[in-house]
Amino acid sequence: MTKLMFICHGNICRSPMAEFVMKDLVKKAGLEDEFVIASSAVSTEELGNRVYPPAKKILAEHGISVGDKHADLLSRRDYDLYDLLIAMDTSNLRNIRRIIRSDPDDKVHLLMSFAGKSASVADPWYTGDFETAYRDILEGCEALLKTLMRGGK
Repeated sequence: MTKLMFICHGNICRSPMAEFVMKDLVKKAGLEDEFVIASSAVSTEELGNRVYPPAKKILAEHGISVGDKHADLLSRRDYDLYDLLIAMDTSNLRNIRRIIRSDPDDKVHLLMSFAGKSASVADPWYTGDFETAYRDILEGCEALLKTLMRGGK
């Protein structure tokens, strides 16, 4: 069982998009029973709030539902519960490391690094461009799934 946690600032745009894109990819691959996939925030600003409507809308346009997802907060304990903690941008990386304090097992990664890029997934909360965020997240999640299927991390 591979356990993945996607993380962004508020857990209402990018990380839930990544959570549900990845769930869709593993379902289509027939691998649902092999994964636990979740998402969380590094900030308390949006805790308990639902997925931001434009993020929910762009996923729905691609046939992906977010159900009743509410923003949740990353905890230090999540480091032990998950195999990978996957950040959407470099600010998230810094905040993840602040929360977990150390990463001796090299679990913390930038999503786009799996696609061979050092780029961040731009925050559509600020850019308003949910389609580009979706495409970047899809690219990162597809590359992550391929990496995991080859036995890497």
